[in-house]
Amino acid sequence: MINAGIVANVIGVILIVLGAFMLTSLGFSFYFNSPDGLAITGAAFTSIVCGGLIWYITRNSRKQIGKREGYLIVALSWVTISLFSSLPYIFSQAVPGFTDAIFESVSGLTTTGATILNDIESVPKGILFWRSLTQWLGGMGIIVLTVAIFPLLGIGGVELFVAEAPGPTSDKIHPRIKETAKRLWMIYVGLTFLLMTILFMSGMSFYDAINHALTTMATGGFSTKNASMAHFNTPGIQYTIAFFMFLAGTNYTIIYFSLNRKFKKVWNSDEFKTYLIFIATLTLLVTTVVHNVTDQGFEKSFRDAIFQILSIITTTGYVSADYTSWTPSLTLLFFLLLFMGACAGSTSGGIKIIRHLVFFKNIFLEFKRLLHPRAVIRIKVDQQLVRGKILTHILVFLLLYLAIFVISSLLMTIIFSDFEQPMITALGAVATSLGNVGPAIGGLGPLDNFAEVPGVGKWFLVWLMLIGRLEIFTILILFTPYFWRD
Repeated sequence: MINAGIVANVIGVILIVLGAFMLTSLGFSFYFNSPDGLAITGAAFTSIVCGGLIWYITRNSRKQIGKREGYLIVALSWVTISLFSSLPYIFSQAVPGFTDAIFESVSGLTTTGATILNDIESVPKGILFWRSLTQWLGGMGIIVLTVAIFPLLGIGGVELFVAEAPGPTSDKIHPRIKETAKRLWMIYVGLTFLLMTILFMSGMSFYDAINHALTTMATGGFSTKNASMAHFNTPGIQYTIAFFMFLAGTNYTIIYFSLNRKFKKVWNSDEFKTYLIFIATLTLLVTTVVHNVTDQGFEKSFRDAIFQILSIITTTGYVSADYTSWTPSLTLLFFLLLFMGACAGSTSGGIKIIRHLVFFKNIFLEFKRLLHPRAVIRIKVDQQLVRGKILTHILVFLLLYLAIFVISSLLMTIIFSDFEQPMITALGAVATSLGNVGPAIGGLGPLDNFAEVPGVGKWFLVWLMLIGRLEIFTILILFTPYFWRD
């Protein structure tokens, strides 16, 4: 039987943490004298009080999280924090309407970066900072943060950590889950602070620097400017952001090994090598095409190419150029990149390179098996055999992902019937929401936003963003009869 008490207890703790983070936005409200201080205070107070009451009522629950409780906590936590994260938008009226507030909240927490705001620069500074902070919290996962403090509450959190980070990676930084969570957050915070410092020294204001540092390391893509990164059209800033997007899309285990000078382990990672080679190859190809079809110089063509490639692959979603205006073939290429994703164990969304790598290795070996039907031919990644269970998991995930994309695209085409290009817009909207990327194609390209999407379409995209962020299984498992049987 599911321990409902511990599920509610954990959600209470998470709401308290969420409310405490909301209060950090007040500093910018007071400094810029923006009229959102009262709204933020009310939202934070509501979150902390509700979380505190839930925690107090369930404080004597059995302190043990099993697999079912872990999945249920993750799913319900993301729904709950999405609702409470929208309160600053609702109370301040910075985002018009409940549907739009939820959309902006979920887009932030899932690090999708799709927005309904037409004039970002007119939004009060405290609310705009909260908008960036939701992406930073969602990037590593607010639940992973609370895993580090669960032992203080007498709660075992290993099942929660597994449900929150369901990617097919087996490398461990530390055998103890609490120490792993701490090390992940130390790297995350450290890189965020380093990027903020570099951006500030490169000419950004402190406010812009901290906001873009938060959303870059989260691979979220929310900007403080209407033109996104095209507003900061200087090589120093854009190359810096591009480099940190690359880091944010790298498996944090690889970053940890690099910091500890274990470079052999870094280069033994098949996924990291594929990530590096794939980006280099695409950059060379796109730079050549952009340089030939535009009047830009080689450096600008190279910068736009590598920036947009990294932005889409890492699912950050920043925009430095309109890639849909280059050529139809490049538009198709960038659409396909919406299905890519960066490395497992990173803050990026999407399918992830490791799944693609295992899938294509299996295809190649299948031809070999046809020629040698009696031979035992196994897939290896990082010089280790891929277990049949993991291979099945990956193949089922890819099939589910494709099925959800096709069915959702059909439904969104109906919803977008009034758009100029309903089918193309629907394909882009579904792909970018499911992959947590941000910009798409058609009527929702890099220069557009989601303000004109009908209400029912926004709620459907919210659903896609959530199941995409939690990698499908964590949400869909709740709708199976096996989950609820003893």
